[in-house]
Amino acid sequence: MAANPYQILGSAVKQERKLHGLSQTELSHLSNTGINFISQLERGKETLRLSSLLSVLNVLGLELNIVRGKNLISTSDKLKSE
Repeated sequence: MAANPYQILGSAVKQERKLHGLSQTELSHLSNTGINFISQLERGKETLRLSSLLSVLNVLGLELNIVRGKNLISTSDKLKSE
C-alpha cells in the first residue's frame, strides 16, 4: 500500500530533522511547538495545525508548495453542486 501524504510529509520532516542533528525536543523548542506535535507530525497523524507545520518547516529550511494534482471531482459533479 502506498504511503499517504501525511506519512510522506512526516518522513520528510523526520529525515530533515536528523540531517540538522536535532532531537524532536530541540525542534519543538525552536519551532515553538510541542514535542507531541513533532511526534505526531513525523508519524503522519492527519490532524495537524497548519501554523505549527509551517513553523517546523521554517526551522528546517523547508517550504510547502502547492502542486495541482488529479481532479478528485468530475466536472459534472461540480456542476451539480452549483
